[in-house]
Amino acid sequence: MVRLIAALVGIFFSGMLLYSFGSGAVAYISEPPAATAEHEFHLHPKEIEWSFNGPLGHYDRQQLQRGFQVFSEVCSACHSLRLVAFRDLKDLGYNEAEIKAIAKNWKIKTPDVDPKTGEPSTRPPVPADKFPLVFANDVAARAANNNAVPPDLSLMTKSRHDGSNYVHSLLTGYQAQPAALLKEFPDSKTPEGLHYNPYFANLNLAMPPPLTAEGQVTYGEGQPKPTVDQMSQDVAAFLTWTAEPKMEARKSAGLAVVFFLLVATVLAYMSYQTIWAGKKH
Repeated sequence: MVRLIAALVGIFFSGMLLYSFGSGAVAYISEPPAATAEHEFHLHPKEIEWSFNGPLGHYDRQQLQRGFQVFSEVCSACHSLRLVAFRDLKDLGYNEAEIKAIAKNWKIKTPDVDPKTGEPSTRPPVPADKFPLVFANDVAARAANNNAVPPDLSLMTKSRHDGSNYVHSLLTGYQAQPAALLKEFPDSKTPEGLHYNPYFANLNLAMPPPLTAEGQVTYGEGQPKPTVDQMSQDVAAFLTWTAEPKMEARKSAGLAVVFFLLVATVLAYMSYQTIWAGKKH
């Protein structure tokens, strides 16, 4: 009796599930959701051949240094790197003296407490410090950025789909709002104070174009020409490193594990053949 009741309950719930799925499918086909400007005009990030792509990929240290230069001269005015310490820059090829100089001359000072008075104070960062926050809190950030809070960039390329390509596409994607969009969606005009960018989820963002002209950042001798596209690629590569500083070690470990498994599989098969060779007959 219990089994019969359980079977009937299962059949009932299965039937309701099929009914819900069928009615939902019919409703979607007969009355499809209205098209939106975001759905019609949002673009997927442009594909870039990064040096760190693929299982054998690795970071280009010179590109990472250029990207850090772009970040420090342009992006750091609004965005923080709260999960990155100055001493981590040694992975980019900077020596100890250079890291100390970078920390000491950083525009934002590290919050501290005056040991004599106990009052809040600031001091120049040292290599062991994380990059200090640009704004003390969200209230200060909104007050300085037209009511928008600039996101921390430490994990930006991991928190966005296809992160490295997304950052590059976003930085190079600012443009005038297409006439076709306004013709099809007249109520979707970019609001005052926002900027149209088809690579952003809702097409309009508060951040104005940060990279606007060739040579905005001056690269050293022997480096590529600092075009907007090149600077965008460099800072995107740098932010990929901040999000995945151990990527190269992870890939090396993965290749070693795959090689070990291949060898172990061959040895196991040979052992199987040897041990059971006489038993099969």
